[in-house]
Amino acid sequence: MPLAGRPLVEWSIAAFRAAPSVRSIVVACPPGHVHDLADTDVAVVDGGATRARSVANALQVVGTELVAIHDAARPLVTPGLIEGVIATLLDDPEAVGAIAATPFTDTIKQVGENDPPQPGRNVLSTNGGVNALRPIETTLDRSRLWAAQTPQVFHAEGLREALAADPSVVAEATDEAMIVEAAGGRVLIHPAPAENLKVTTRLDLKLAELLLAER
Repeated sequence: MPLAGRPLVEWSIAAFRAAPSVRSIVVACPPGHVHDLADTDVAVVDGGATRARSVANALQVVGTELVAIHDAARPLVTPGLIEGVIATLLDDPEAVGAIAATPFTDTIKQVGENDPPQPGRNVLSTNGGVNALRPIETTLDRSRLWAAQTPQVFHAEGLREALAADPSVVAEATDEAMIVEAAGGRVLIHPAPAENLKVTTRLDLKLAELLLAER
């Protein structure tokens, strides 16, 4: 996906190259796309069927004590944020990892199961389908809620052990911190700027382009 004249992934690679603590970069690519980075100085491995499998494949060629995991879909990451997450981890000798995250500003509602469908009361879901109404179960305390982002930095051996611990957790995990937490590891929050957004929709892409233009 192009972003402001460059492939999306190149923005993240450039930020990591500029981070003083980073010694090498490994990119997990969808099978068939490894050639896209063939002329660069990064190591490239095949990705897997799940996020965790992709990370495990990349970890096989990582030889450093620490490893930072980052989503290519977060192209506005900065060297300063990368170094900040690393510093947060190193400040706590008991921690296995530290992650970039932002506090929620919206009020968060937890919903229950769908109500039985009733004529005239169905609503459109976010993916364009039709869902029955979903009643609110509770309002969560947003003062304790953070939206997890990347980079996420770990002691590499601790992450490897967590990936090998519980296959059911690993298969369902949406980030590495979740896997380490499930294995009993201590993971810290490092506050990240709201600009460290994830490009998921066309609107996100336009916003990322505007923010990059300001830089």
